[in-house]
Amino acid sequence: MGDFDEVGDDAVQSVELVRCDGDGAVAGRDLVAREEPLEIQLRGATVAVTMRTPGHDAELVRGFLVTERVVHRAADIAGIRHCSVVTDPAAEENVVNVTLRDGVIVDLDALRRNLFASSSCGVCGKATIENALAVAPPLDDPARFAPDFFRGFADRLLAAQPVFARTGGLHAAALIAPDGALLAVREDIGRHNAVDKVVGWALERDRVPLAGHALVVSGRASFEIVQKALAARIPVVAAVSAPSSLAVDLAGRAGVMLIGFLRGGQFNVYGQRDRLALPR
Repeated sequence: MGDFDEVGDDAVQSVELVRCDGDGAVAGRDLVAREEPLEIQLRGATVAVTMRTPGHDAELVRGFLVTERVVHRAADIAGIRHCSVVTDPAAEENVVNVTLRDGVIVDLDALRRNLFASSSCGVCGKATIENALAVAPPLDDPARFAPDFFRGFADRLLAAQPVFARTGGLHAAALIAPDGALLAVREDIGRHNAVDKVVGWALERDRVPLAGHALVVSGRASFEIVQKALAARIPVVAAVSAPSSLAVDLAGRAGVMLIGFLRGGQFNVYGQRDRLALPR
């Protein structure tokens, strides 16, 4: 049985609106997905602030630490807690401090520089790929997948998105076992956060690296999604929508099979295409 815990009422917010049609306008209310900043601290020092949907914050932080190559196993993390002492009481649930085990060395300045570079627009795509592969080398994973392995994944992902069903405003990521079982689904306002949450779910259970697994994401597949899969050692990324050019280039260099336009039993294959085990 997979893990599909709902984010909860903190994930949605009721807002006022005016609905317009050809006959006029009427005031009402609607549910929208909540978006809040999450400040991540290591040993009391801020290393990142990400916009996310509240819920599964510890999983998000664990996954972030894996995909940024700060930790490699669950035992590297001694503790994760929301800070109770903050400058603004309204931010109490939006600041998380991480304690690492003794012996885990982190270059905070280098981590901040890498986060800045990965989110900046003026860098060359080739250099960006080289930097990603320097941090997490190409996969050495023999896993191959038959086309039928991916049948119905888009529908299964959609069925496991309760907050999206209520708001239409969240992305989702799903972690798939080598036998095709749906292990965990997480929703978030940011697709990259949803990925970090399922990776964090796996880290907490000592399942990282994720050889032979697949990652399914709603929407498009960007460079950042493939980079996170590479860091978690996931050999397949499948997206409901289109991949970006840089995502395709990185997937090809990194040994990741990248699937786009996953609809029913139809999809396109990019990147490491020989992971697809076609029938003879």
